[in-house]
Amino acid sequence: MIAHKVLFLVLDGISDRPCEALNGRTPLAAARTPVLDRIAAEGVCGIMDSIGPGIRPGSDTSHLALLGYPPQEYYTGRGPLEAEGTGIHMTAGMIGFRCNFATVDENGRITDRRAGRISATEPLAEAIREGVDLSPLGLNFRFESGAGHRAALALTGDGLGDKVSSNDPKKEGVPPLAVRPCTDDPADAKTAEACNEFIRQSAKILADHPENRRRMEEGLLPGNLLLIRGAGKMGTLPQFSERYGLSGSVISAATLISGIGKVVGLEHIPVPGTTGSVDSDLDAKVKAAVRELDRKEFVLMNIKGADEAGHDGKGIQKRDFIEVIDTALAPLLDLQDTLLVVCADHSTPCSIKDHSADPVPVVIRGPGVRVDRTVRFDEVSCAEGGLHRIRGCDLMPIALDLINKSHKYGA
Repeated sequence: MIAHKVLFLVLDGISDRPCEALNGRTPLAAARTPVLDRIAAEGVCGIMDSIGPGIRPGSDTSHLALLGYPPQEYYTGRGPLEAEGTGIHMTAGMIGFRCNFATVDENGRITDRRAGRISATEPLAEAIREGVDLSPLGLNFRFESGAGHRAALALTGDGLGDKVSSNDPKKEGVPPLAVRPCTDDPADAKTAEACNEFIRQSAKILADHPENRRRMEEGLLPGNLLLIRGAGKMGTLPQFSERYGLSGSVISAATLISGIGKVVGLEHIPVPGTTGSVDSDLDAKVKAAVRELDRKEFVLMNIKGADEAGHDGKGIQKRDFIEVIDTALAPLLDLQDTLLVVCADHSTPCSIKDHSADPVPVVIRGPGVRVDRTVRFDEVSCAEGGLHRIRGCDLMPIALDLINKSHKYGA
């Protein structure tokens, strides 16, 4: 009656608030979810504050917390984690940024911060790598595309700081901002100068790129500007295998999540057909997770599409995609010798189109779990479960105890 493996399934942003379009229900409560409900009925449920009550978590800080790395201690900014996820190997001291391909009009005003959710941006990224030159500043850079409209930038060289602002005004209809140092440190001033030069040079390259010309001919928005934010200096995180004595993998189309996994030593398992959006091949992702459990003791799997629907304010689309997720999860009901942990990383209410501090549902199912009376996996039902209300950093210790890997505190 003791499991020896753990599958962490993070349903990114699945939690919500009551939606007018769903007659006052959340998308999760309104969805038909027989698989998730069975997992809830066969497990112990609760609700979870990813960081703490009233704190709105980012996907980065919440995943660090879920893996047992308190973000107050280990978080240095989203940029380095995003960069690692795109394939840029981040070493201590490198400065990383997350980026969006965006659209500006002929007057230099931003018309779409995500360039119509552009995808397949590698040709644009390659042109930037070939054309941008920061050597007059004594710096080198790496730039890689991520999933969809996302990308990442890393700067290397002497005298760089990470306390700089973003060029993203966080709204449309206005021009991008200048990147500015946030302190009087010359290192931050140098980084801000490098960022502005990188943005200037890349915009000239993107303006006349054949891929963007093709998109405009087809009535699509061009990715003709880079918005960069989330600056951070890469630090050093203890390795997952040393921290917990478990081998592990991460399965995620989101570069941020795969980056977090990689920096703590989880092996990233790419899955063809997974996009991080509502068109992702979830069956392939679930099959990959089941295969990984044959050779690893811990697997972190992130499914993201519901989060995007929440950010877009599309409650009905979010409900419908939750039902797609539920169908894809059916093979997990047959897992043997495995502790299945299912939760959200944060709430993404359609009403605010952003993350909120609302606690998220969580369930743990597997050998040795004390099953409670909860039979539905949703925000309200799980609140009545036996886990009660926990924090994100509590989840790994609870899981380790259930697989008999925790250490006794005291004699």
